[in-house]
Formats: sequence, C-alpha cells, structure tokens
Amino acid sequence: MNSAEFISSRFKDVYHDIAIVLGSGLGGLTKDLSDKIVLKTNEIPDYPRSTVPGHTGEIISAKLANKRVLIFSGRVHYYETESTIDAAVTAIVSHRLGIERIVLTNAAGILNEKFSPGDLMVIKDQINLTFRSVLLDLKMPTKDLNPIYSELLAAKAFLAAERSGTDLKSGVYLGLTGPSYETAAEVGFYRRFGCDAAGMSTIQEATFARSVGMEVAGISCLTNYSTGMTSEKLSHDEVTKVGAKVDERFSRLLTTFVEMI
Repeated sequence: MNSAEFISSRFKDVYHDIAIVLGSGLGGLTKDLSDKIVLKTNEIPDYPRSTVPGHTGEIISAKLANKRVLIFSGRVHYYETESTIDAAVTAIVSHRLGIERIVLTNAAGILNEKFSPGDLMVIKDQINLTFRSVLLDLKMPTKDLNPIYSELLAAKAFLAAERSGTDLKSGVYLGLTGPSYETAAEVGFYRRFGCDAAGMSTIQEATFARSVGMEVAGISCLTNYSTGMTSEKLSHDEVTKVGAKVDERFSRLLTTFVEMI
C-alpha cells in the first residue's frame, strides 16, 4: 500500500474539497477545525519526514467553513532529503486523492522594500532558482503551465481579505533550495529581477499541482527582511515567531477564503 492509499483508508475514503499546506509557524488554523481525524506522518508508509521546527508532521481531515479539507500541517523541504518528489509530496498525495484545489502557504523573507514583516502576500507567479524540477524527476511530459497560480483563486483571496478585514499584498515568490539564508549580494540580485519574497518551499508543489490540472493558490506570510535590507540577523526562530504573531489574521483570511471557494 502506498502513502496515498494508506491516507485514504485512514480517512475512510472521504472526498476532500480542498487541500491546504501550512508553512512554518502557521499551524494555528488547526484550532478552528471540527470533525477532525489526525494522522501522524511518521505512521504513513513511504512518507518523507519533516525535520524542521514549526512543521508538526500531521495530516488532518476536517471541516472548515462547511468544506471538507485535507490539511498538511508541515511539509518536507528539498534540502532535507534532496528530493523534488519529497518536496512535492503534499501535492502528489492530494492529486491521488482526487482533490482539485490546493492552497499552498509558506513563511517567506521580504525582498520588496514596500512590504513589512507580518504582511500576507498572494503569490501571483513564481521564479524557480532551485534549478531542479519535480516534473523532470517524475519523467512527466513537457507542457505549458502558465499561469501556475489560478487568477480566479487569487481574485477570491483578495475578496476574502476584504470581507475578513485583512490586508493582503500580491507579489512574485522566489524559490531557493536552502537551507542557508541568502547573502546580501544575492538579495540585491533577486530584487533587481523583480522578486518580492523568497523561500525554500512551494515551488515543486505548485509546479506538480498545476501540471496535473489542479487549481493552485499561494499565500506567503512575510516574516523578515532579507539579508542586507536591515541590520537584523536572520533565524528560523524569528520566522516562526512572526508566523505565530499573524496567526489569527492568517486563520481568519484562510477560513473566509475556503468558504468562498
């Protein structure tokens, strides 16, 4: 039995309307769920293990805003296993379970000086500077993926932000391999090329999901200015702390968003 079959059997083959992947420090949404069934990822055969603080390693089937959602509380990053397939496993499992929409969230560093720590940003497009592709590793056929992120879902996210009283930005997400943060010279390079936020996840998930016809939405929690933009030192602990501070706004936005889609 593979991972998707095992997960489906544990959740009694229930149909899920939406899959949601929660990034670092953004697990507070799970408090608002009802009718929960919780599965630890370390119980799932052949499922990769996350080793990063702030990623609890749970998959939850639950009700949120009158929708049945499949929530991945945490993900595996490419630098943890050096596998694009592991990095995209949330999207791969969601697709195999028949889910047609996926909401990818993450904690990201700020590149656009007009943004501030604690801002939430809809991902309108992405730049893959990991120089790796899950589609290549899965030997999937070449196809036009544009746009990767659903413009319809993005429009609904902004409407959800208005209805929930939450400010929402829009920008281009830069995907990097990590695990080290960027140098000041690299940050200057990325900013000149129009990148608004940078992170170490999401790229492979979004690429796979779009390639199999899923609708993809992305929301970043902007946790810190990138290296060289301020004198502050970067740390993963600070990332999770800022995520926790915006948790209530983030949960309110996501709940309203799920209700609308």
